[in-house]
Amino acid sequence: MHAASIRWRRRGTNATRFGIIAAFAAFSAFPFYWMLITTFKDILDLVNTANNPFLFNSPPTLENLRVLFFDTQYPQWLLNTLLVGVAVVAITLLLAVPAGYSLARLPGRLGTQLAVGIFLTYLIPPTILFIPFSRIVGSLGIQDSLWSLVLVYPSFTVPFCTWLMMGFFKAVPRDIEEAAMMDGLSRFGAFLKVVVPLSSAGILTVIIFSLTLVMQEFIYALTFITSSSHYTVSVGVPTFLVRGDVYFWGSLMGACLIVSIPIAVLYNFFVDRFVAGFTVGAIK
Repeated sequence: MHAASIRWRRRGTNATRFGIIAAFAAFSAFPFYWMLITTFKDILDLVNTANNPFLFNSPPTLENLRVLFFDTQYPQWLLNTLLVGVAVVAITLLLAVPAGYSLARLPGRLGTQLAVGIFLTYLIPPTILFIPFSRIVGSLGIQDSLWSLVLVYPSFTVPFCTWLMMGFFKAVPRDIEEAAMMDGLSRFGAFLKVVVPLSSAGILTVIIFSLTLVMQEFIYALTFITSSSHYTVSVGVPTFLVRGDVYFWGSLMGACLIVSIPIAVLYNFFVDRFVAGFTVGAIK
């Protein structure tokens, strides 16, 4: 009887955990389901309030995707976003990784104080920096150019990513680095061959954070870019698919779904690295 009660209690606990996880998964997946079903819904099916919004009441259609890809410059906006994202990620890694490592290895509390100061610059509202950035962009003559975004966006990504990478580098024991230097590597060689691989979780986080910021940033992209062929996704989609009080909901949801799926896939594939990293495995 005692063993049976323990078994039933264990099953009840597992069922409760499964129910909580299933509810959380359904809650997290619902926005993607909503975007997916809206993308392929007929416009009359969307606007008819008598229809069930969670199901197809009319046959699915590709008209919304046709409008998105052939009546707008969405493919060009995707390319522009990708180009800016790659450039911003490269600049961010080039600056934030060495800076984070230097701050992590500074003796005493100086590194921590400098890191906090750098992180505080990330908290400055973008509207305060708008005027000086406009002056810089105008002085360089890069208005209506993707280079203006490549110049501005690292000012948001570098401070936060430097602070983030500092935490990852502090988690790497100095003993591993010193052992590599005793084996003949220089400090820079130990940094590249030992410290950077052990901090790959932080580097992946920096990459995804920078790409996400480029995809969702709106204010500077709207201000510095005036030609529709130079728009990024965050500006081009609402500009051309919201016309007065007319919303092309199917095309809007399709545009959001296409750019959100790659980020979601990256998060899911590398979530274990975000949580655990490689430091513990290296020490063992």
